[in-house]
Amino acid sequence: MIPRIYIPADSGALALGAEKVAKAIRAELSERGVEAKIVRNGSRGAYFLEPMVEVATANGRVAYGPVKPSDVKGLFDSGFLTGGHHKRWLGSPDKIPFFAKQTRLTFARCGVIDPLSLDSYKSHGGLAGLQNAVAMAPADVVKQVTESGLRGRGGAGFPTGIKWKTVLDTAGEQKYIVCNADEGDSATFADRMIMEGDPFVLIEGMAIAGIATGATKGFVYVRSEYPHAVATMNKAVAIARKAGVLGVNVLGSPNAFDMEIRVGAGAYVCGEETSLLNSLEGKRGVVRAKPPLPAIQGLFGKPTVINNVISLASVPIIMDKGAAYYKDFGMGRSRGTIPIQIAGNVKHGGLFETAFGLTLGEIVDDIGGGTASGRPVKAVQVGGPLGAYFPRALFDTPFDYEEFAKRDGLIGHAGITVFDDTADMLKQARFAMEFCAIESCGKCTPCRIGSTRGVEVLDKVAAGIEAEKNLALVTDLCNTMKFGSLCALGGFTPYPVMSSITHFPEDFKPAPARVAAE
Repeated sequence: MIPRIYIPADSGALALGAEKVAKAIRAELSERGVEAKIVRNGSRGAYFLEPMVEVATANGRVAYGPVKPSDVKGLFDSGFLTGGHHKRWLGSPDKIPFFAKQTRLTFARCGVIDPLSLDSYKSHGGLAGLQNAVAMAPADVVKQVTESGLRGRGGAGFPTGIKWKTVLDTAGEQKYIVCNADEGDSATFADRMIMEGDPFVLIEGMAIAGIATGATKGFVYVRSEYPHAVATMNKAVAIARKAGVLGVNVLGSPNAFDMEIRVGAGAYVCGEETSLLNSLEGKRGVVRAKPPLPAIQGLFGKPTVINNVISLASVPIIMDKGAAYYKDFGMGRSRGTIPIQIAGNVKHGGLFETAFGLTLGEIVDDIGGGTASGRPVKAVQVGGPLGAYFPRALFDTPFDYEEFAKRDGLIGHAGITVFDDTADMLKQARFAMEFCAIESCGKCTPCRIGSTRGVEVLDKVAAGIEAEKNLALVTDLCNTMKFGSLCALGGFTPYPVMSSITHFPEDFKPAPARVAAE
C-alpha cells in the first residue's frame, strides 16, 4: 500500500510555510527512492500548529506540526511514514485537544478530504443532502431549512428559511442564488477555509437553495484578496458540472442549476448585500435603499437569495440529517453550530466550530489559551472591525446572537480579536472611525461625513482639547450614524467606538491624567 501524506494547501498554511515543507518532503521521498501519494488538503483550522502534516497509517492518521523544512529529514529518520515518534508528533488529529473539544458539522470534512476529489467528498457523506433535496418538493426543502433554525452566518442572523420562502413565493421567470463570499472582517477566515478545503459543500448548498426556491443560476462573489479560494472554487465548479452535480439535470433530476465564480474589486462595503448586487451587475458598489428587498427584486431586478458561505455550507447536513438533528445544537434562537475564528494576540489562533452557548471567557481563556504575549487580556473585539470591544467583566456572555445584543455587542461573522493590556482603546476607537471613513461608499451622509468628523473629534480628545465636551460630541455622532446610516457600515461603527468609551474610560482621559493614572 502506497503511503498517503496530507500537506495543507490552504492560504493560512501556505503563509506559514506549507509549500516549502511540501517541497522538502517531495525531495526527501525522491532521495530515499520511496513512493508516496501527497494530498494537498485544506487546513483543519489550528493555525498555531500549521503547517500540520498528516500521514495515513494502519492505525489511522497521525499528525505532526508545526513542521519546518528542517524537520523533514528527521521525520523520515523517525519512521514518519508509519506514524513514528518525533518532536513534532501530535498523534491522532481528532485527539488533539483543540479539535477534540469541537462539534464539527459544517467543517467536518475540512482538512480531512482532498478538496478537489468528488469521490473523497462523497465517501465522507457529501451529496447526501442534495440527493434528498431533489426527491422533495421545493416547499418541503424550505420547510426543513426553516425548522432547523438556521440563521444567516454572515452577521445579520436573519432566518435562512424565511428568506428562501420569500423567493420561492415570489413569481419570476428567472431567480438567482448569490453567495456572499466577500469575507472582509478582521479575524475572519471561515469562508475561505470552506472554499479552499471543502468547496463541494458550498456547491451542494447552493444547488439545494436553487432547487428549494426555483432558482436556476448561482453566483459566488469572492473578494479579490482570495486568489487560492477563487482558483479552487473554479476547479470544483468545473468538476461538479462534469459529474452532473450542476447542469440541466442536477443528479439526474428534472432540476436545473448552474453557477459561476465572480471576483470583487476590493471594496469592504460590497460585503453588504445590496452593494454586492450592484458590483455583480457591473455597477459601482454602493448601497441600495430598501425596499424593495433583494428577495423580491435582487440581482438584475429578479428574486434573489443572498446567503453567506457558512449559511449555504450548513444546508447539506440539515438536508442529510434532518432539521431536528441540527436544531438540537445551540441555545435560545441561536441553533446549530458556529465557526468561531480566534485571532489577534492569542496563543491558540484558529477556527473552532461549536454549538452556540460557550461563554466568551471559555473561548478566549480555555480554547484560545490567553494572549500570545503572556500579558493579561484587556479587550476582545467580536464581530470584525464593526464589533464591540468586550472587557473581562463581560466574559460571562454566552456566544449567542441575542445575548450579545443585550450587551450592546454583535456576533457578526464570529471573528474574535484578542488584545492584551498594552492596547490603547482610544486609538482603537479612532481606527474604527477611520476605517469607516475610508471604506464608506459615500451614499449616505451619516456614514460618509459622520466618520470623518469622528476621526477629527477623537484626535482632539487624544490631544486633550476639551475632552469631556468632545466625548459628548462623539456620542452624539455615534447616535446619528447608528440610526441614520443606510447600511451596517455606518450603522455599526458606533459599536467599537462606544464600547471603548464605555468600558475603557481611563484610555480617554487627557494625556497628563492618563500618565498620572499609570
